[in-house]
Amino acid sequence: MQTTALVSEANTVPTTLVGLLRDHAARHPDQHAYTFLLDGEAAEAQLTYAQLDRLARGIAAHLLSMAGERALLLYPPGLEYIAAFFGCLYAGVVAVPAYPPNPARLERTMPRLRAMIRDAQPAIALTTAALLPLVEALALHDPALPWLASDTIETAADAWRCPDLCGDTLAFLQYTSGSTATPKGVMLTHRNLLHNSALIHDCFGPAPPARA
Repeated sequence: MQTTALVSEANTVPTTLVGLLRDHAARHPDQHAYTFLLDGEAAEAQLTYAQLDRLARGIAAHLLSMAGERALLLYPPGLEYIAAFFGCLYAGVVAVPAYPPNPARLERTMPRLRAMIRDAQPAIALTTAALLPLVEALALHDPALPWLASDTIETAADAWRCPDLCGDTLAFLQYTSGSTATPKGVMLTHRNLLHNSALIHDCFGPAPPARA
């Protein structure tokens, strides 16, 4: 995955990732934000800042119409995950990213996923239409945890209304690998993520249209 440097060029530094992406979408709508590289080499797909902002607003508008503070994200590497992650941020919903279970290693991957679900208690799970059959085959469907294919959401982006967000708003839960114990979630705020992004920027010094 390649991404352009996600830092603000404005005098007023955005305090959330939502504000930062909105700033880039307004200033550089046609600039590539993310490029997915197939096998790390061949470019497969790209998203501009404007496209990502529109997708995030559409997903967020749908999430805002539902109740719930946390959303499980079950995605393979790709642009669908990026759109869903920002959709959660735009909705003020805490993202809980997880890798899809490996059918060849279910005895290891399924307990970790189920432990994450029990601990995070998400109100909804987002995935792709292509992965929904796997979810059904693994009996992950639960009446208390509705599943939604984010790449089929048709909610208009214009229906989005920005929730009350600030730097201390929780952005997502990052779980440990669970290789030696039950996975444990680490709470990361918008401020945490922006600080980390700024450190990366200061270290490597990318500038538009540079990519990192």
